[in-house]
Amino acid sequence: MGPGPCNPYPEVGAALARPLLGHLDPQFLALQDETCERLRTVFRTGNALTFPVSGTGSAGMEAAFVNLVRPGDVVVVGVNGLFGARMVEVARRLGADVVVVEAPWGEPLDPAAVLAAHPAPALIAVVHAETSTGVRNDVAPLGLGKGDALLLVDMVTSLGGIDVEVDGWNVDVAYSGTQKCLGVPPGLAPVTVADRARHRFVETPSSWYFDMGLISRYVESGGGRIYHHTAPVAMVYALHAGLGALLDEGLENSWARHETCGRLLQDGLVSLGLRLVAPEGHRLPQLTTVWVPADLPPGTDEAALRQSLLTDFGIEIGAGVGPQAGKVWRIGCMGHTARRRNVTLLLAALGEVLGR
Repeated sequence: MGPGPCNPYPEVGAALARPLLGHLDPQFLALQDETCERLRTVFRTGNALTFPVSGTGSAGMEAAFVNLVRPGDVVVVGVNGLFGARMVEVARRLGADVVVVEAPWGEPLDPAAVLAAHPAPALIAVVHAETSTGVRNDVAPLGLGKGDALLLVDMVTSLGGIDVEVDGWNVDVAYSGTQKCLGVPPGLAPVTVADRARHRFVETPSSWYFDMGLISRYVESGGGRIYHHTAPVAMVYALHAGLGALLDEGLENSWARHETCGRLLQDGLVSLGLRLVAPEGHRLPQLTTVWVPADLPPGTDEAALRQSLLTDFGIEIGAGVGPQAGKVWRIGCMGHTARRRNVTLLLAALGEVLGR
């Protein structure tokens, strides 16, 4: 199950097996446009500049920052896990004056503290679903109180799995990844940019490849094609199919399925005598963090136990990272993997290897 790439939807496997079209073939361009429209639906936005960046979720992060941050800009970043800390690193490399608002790993950010960190930042950046800790941070209050600042949100682990409302929350820029709740192999980073942010793009970003201003000209031209790079055709096929499966199910139904499976998993872990990391009300259903028990079977450690799950049962769970390395397990239940049968198998297998 793991914290990372999930099993793809069956439709995705079929899409990857399709014969390849040229990246400028009219049939592919039509499919690419339809993929972008599906992304708008899933992001809950009308943003014209919504497309998949060729690269993983971290590419989406870097693309967002290099197009929005100038040297000396004040950037407020909420940090309560690994990916908030990565935002800080990216912003600092761009010469930003970074104001860090921290919460302990495993705890949610306080939106009021984030908004009060600076009177007039250029950018506020937070992670919606912190993959390293299984914590959901509240985004809506930041959109309400951000003033003239742009709001940038990491939605890598939330898109498709829990409620996401880009327009409703007044989010200016958001990015995601394909391998989490979208149920597509890793390799693309869906991004959406509001007009307000697009009009504040850095004129000449440090990265040519991630210069979204070049892509934005397509929007401004009213649909005329502008060549930027060779699109990863097979991955766009896969994303198109994964989004189709998600929309056929219905966003609300997908959110409910993830919630049901997450609750079943978390209740089952508690029944095994394990302690959950994230507090009630801020636990992600699609990624559960649990403290490694002190009473592991004799002669084993947490890494050996995870290896036993993988070797004996074909189930992968993730290790903790950062200050939680060796102390926490991260259990993903996302996309097509978020099924009751998978949760039941994981709980039975974990109970066996723990001797409980």
